[in-house]
Amino acid sequence: MRKKYIKYLLIGIVIINICYIFINQQLTMRRIQLTIQDRNMESQKVKSQNAKLQNEIKISQSDKYSEKLAREKLGLIKEGEIPVVNASNNK
Repeated sequence: MRKKYIKYLLIGIVIINICYIFINQQLTMRRIQLTIQDRNMESQKVKSQNAKLQNEIKISQSDKYSEKLAREKLGLIKEGEIPVVNASNNK
């Protein structure tokens, strides 16, 4: 009788241990999947931002952009153009 009790107790302990390991693995896998999803979303945001910045670099290297900056920031004009001075900017 005592041997049967010990045998069933050991089987019960093994089954509980297997269930614990299985549940723990499932929770760990879920946590890893959520982390992967977060990293993928973050990666997509960074790729989008990188593409936007690359586009801005291409635009900033163009002659039209340089001309626009020279006109706006430095007040330069092309030959033959008449400069227009805004009186409200002189205050």
